[in-house]
Amino acid sequence: MPTGLTRDAGWQIGVSRTLHHPPSVVWDFISGPEGLALWLGSEAALTPERGAPYRTAAGVTGEVRGYRPMDRIRVTHGTTTLQVAMTPAADGARTMLRFHQEHLASAEGRERRRTHWQHVMDEVEAALDRP
Repeated sequence: MPTGLTRDAGWQIGVSRTLHHPPSVVWDFISGPEGLALWLGSEAALTPERGAPYRTAAGVTGEVRGYRPMDRIRVTHGTTTLQVAMTPAADGARTMLRFHQEHLASAEGRERRRTHWQHVMDEVEAALDRP
């Protein structure tokens, strides 16, 4: 089976990075308006309960599938499933942030989403590093 293709979730992609910020700072950003706009879409607002619907300014709709504060947010995003998750480093001063998207249509779509998530990660890191 090719890299990125699974039996159950179709094509998927994951991008992760360790950020030099404590978990509370990363969570507050990722789950707040500015962070949601970066990874989910402009004007997206999430109600932190399973089944809650959302809509972005671009017209993408979905629903919350899981929301565990300081851990992960899982949503449907159009025909795909998208998750943002974080893991604190042992020192408590850094946090690994991960974006994972599954049910992608093709290998080409997977590569486009890899580029997208790497760009989003760059934007998240830049926003967190601003004074």
